[in-house]
Amino acid sequence: MTGKTAFETKYGFARKDVRLETWRLSPFNRWSFQNVGELVPSAHVAAAPGGESQAKSLGALLEEKISLAGGSETVESFLKRSDTDGLTILKAGKLVGDWSAPHMLFGARHIIFSISKSVTAILAGILEGEGLFDPNAPVTQYIPEAKGSAYGDASVRNVLDMTVSLDFEEAYLDPESAFARYRRSTLWNPGGGSESLAAFLMTIPRLAEPHGQTYRYRSPNSDVLGILLERASGRRVSALLGEKLWLPLGAASEMSVTIDMEGTARTAGGMSITPRDLARIGEMMRQGGTANGRRIVPEAWVRDTVATGGSHEAWQRGTMVFLFPKGRYRNKWYQTGHDSGAFCGIGIHGQWLYVNPKTEVVIAKMSSQPEPVDDKLDGELVAFFEALSGMV
Repeated sequence: MTGKTAFETKYGFARKDVRLETWRLSPFNRWSFQNVGELVPSAHVAAAPGGESQAKSLGALLEEKISLAGGSETVESFLKRSDTDGLTILKAGKLVGDWSAPHMLFGARHIIFSISKSVTAILAGILEGEGLFDPNAPVTQYIPEAKGSAYGDASVRNVLDMTVSLDFEEAYLDPESAFARYRRSTLWNPGGGSESLAAFLMTIPRLAEPHGQTYRYRSPNSDVLGILLERASGRRVSALLGEKLWLPLGAASEMSVTIDMEGTARTAGGMSITPRDLARIGEMMRQGGTANGRRIVPEAWVRDTVATGGSHEAWQRGTMVFLFPKGRYRNKWYQTGHDSGAFCGIGIHGQWLYVNPKTEVVIAKMSSQPEPVDDKLDGELVAFFEALSGMV
């Protein structure tokens, strides 16, 4: 038989070509980002019975023009140019509509990469509200074996706000780096299985600078957060997600999170969620921590996270100030510093959860951008979200 399979016709490559070596590369990521569980071991979190309703078209909004730095283009043109896989927009809690690329089925889960950090931090806020978790405690109160690592004299607050003085670089494309070893420990790269994620985290050295001074985007901090939450609660992250967030939120679809050889969740980037459920998380945060008339996370924690907390000075000393010149970072969420009060979660390869309190708009965007990080496109995306927020 010589013809193409249905898979090859839809995606432009064969399923056998998608492996641990290739799953984050274009064009294979158009499929793998929706099917991470076929490549990396994953724990699953069930949703409430009922499932998702049908997709709702964005209609005429797709043909509206948006002015960006490079000129004017339609909403749909920009979605395609920015390698969007799925998009959901809410306005004042009501569904505006959905958009899906031809290779993404409506209702499919999609990896959200580092927005997983923002979701994990919500669990921290919930456990803090229950008196089970102290953000001001030393890391070693929960993880005694952190002594001797970069985390040995760090606080939980340093971990939450990415101000640990960690000697580690996010070298996404360097196969010989410590980052590649890190990914092997998560079973994301070939050759994993000899060193657990927790064991690797405890080997990372620290820099000479005191903790708390500089915002440094370092993903291991957020995996440490997951372990902190498990030690504080005595529960697995997947169990916490189901009981404390997913069911109270009214999520319509199952979610998943990748795990390592010991079952430790990759809370820094391993969660897969549908666009609508991601939008539900954004709406819950916009509503000050409530959903379906039920409080999920303390209002004071949400306000601190998205509006008042975080160090402007630490942010200014970091490397992402170009994106949000007036920004801050608190509890794994970005405060944009815009007049709209917008805040967001961001993941590599174009994952965004953008919340604009002024216009009451929530935008969940999942993508398969070829490059992990594209600073120029990120700037355009922020402008796009701000403009789109004012159009719906």
